Amino acid sequence: MRTTILFLAILVLSACSSRSGARGGNVSGPIASACMDSGRNSASRGLCSCVQQAANQSISKADQARAARFFDDPQSAEDVRQSDNPRDKAFWQRYKNFSATAEAICRV
Repeated sequence: MRTTILFLAILVLSACSSRSGARGGNVSGPIASACMDSGRNSASRGLCSCVQQAANQSISKADQARAARFFDDPQSAEDVRQSDNPRDKAFWQRYKNFSATAEAICRV
C-alpha cells in the first residue's frame, strides 16, 4: 500500500506540466514547500506552485498541512487511507479530490 501512496504523490507531480494558465505565478503554501523539498526530479517551482493552487481550490489549510506531511512520510498516508476512523475517511476523500483537481489543472 505504500506504493499506492507514492504513486498518488508521483501522479500529482508528474501530471502537472507547463500549462501557463494554471501556473500564472508562484503560489506558496505547505503543499508547494513540501513539493519543492521532496527531492523528486519532476519538482519545479511551476509544478509545485500549480499543485499548491489546486490545494488552495480544493482543501482547507489544515488539510494542506496534513497532506504536506505525506511527501516525507508516505506511511502516514497509508495509515490514513486504511483507517476506520470516520475523520480519516473523510480526509482521505478530500485528499483524493485534491489529487484529481491537481491532475486536471496542471496537465497540459
